[in-house]
Formats: sequence, C-alpha cells, structure tokens
Amino acid sequence: MLKKYLIVFLWAMVPLVELRGAIPIAQGIKVADPNFNMLLAYIIIAIGNMLPVPFIFFFARKVLEWGKEKPVIGGFFTFCLEKGEKGGAKLQAKAGRGLYWALLLFVGIPVPGTGAWTGTLAASILDMDFKKSVMAVVGGVALAGTIMGVGSFVVANLLVGTFG
Repeated sequence: MLKKYLIVFLWAMVPLVELRGAIPIAQGIKVADPNFNMLLAYIIIAIGNMLPVPFIFFFARKVLEWGKEKPVIGGFFTFCLEKGEKGGAKLQAKAGRGLYWALLLFVGIPVPGTGAWTGTLAASILDMDFKKSVMAVVGGVALAGTIMGVGSFVVANLLVGTFG
C-alpha cells in the first residue's frame, strides 16, 4: 500500500503533471483498490506538489538563466524561463494590486500551463514576497485539488457505473 502513496507523491512533484495529474492517478488506484484512502492520498499529493516550491522560488530562476546559453539544455531552459516570464507578466497586468489573489487563481484553476511550478516561477521572476507567494500557491493548490478531486471522483464513478 505504501508504494501506491509513494507513486502519487512522486507524480505530484513532476512539472506539468503536479497535483492535476496525481489526483486522477490516485482516483484510478482507488477504483482498483477500495482500501486506498483518498483523503490520505490528497494530503500526500498536496505535500508532494508543494515540496519543490521553495527550491523553485529561490533557485529556479538562477539555474534557468545560467542554463539558457548552454548548448544541449539551452532551448528547454529558455522555454521554461519565457513561460515563467509570460505567466508573471500576465498576472501582473491583470491583477494590479490583487497580485497575490491572481497568483492563487492562476495556480488554482487547473488548466495546462498553470500550477505550483509555473506560479512559483512567475512569483520569483516578479520578485514577489516569498511568504505571501507561498500562501497564495498553497491556496491555489487547495483550490486545484478540490476541483480535480471532485472532477476525478465524478469521472471515475461514471466510468465504473456507480452512479445509477
């Protein structure tokens, strides 16, 4: 059973997959194993999604700027840096004084290209306050987790046929 929780924990740490992919994976495990505890999985997934946040905030920008000129990794690093800069610019342009609420919603609305990784990188690029940024990302992860949890539950039950 521990292996199943470790799997969703690790998936939650992967960029682009994050919590948005780990919760449906956990729901799939739950369908196959009724003893799998979704509340515990949700907590483990949220921790896995948040664990990289301080490292991203303090180091990702520096690493990306260093690597963008390197021959093999330069293209990918440039892509990541531009993604963070574009996300940050959009947030700042739309939000104005409500920047932290915008960050929360940016992380919390589960659409491709948003999430804790991108939101934290954008906060770092915008030189936002670390504590306030982390609180906004935590709120966004909770919102995304709720949306994905409800959506995954409904889809899984429709596929399995337990609704009616």
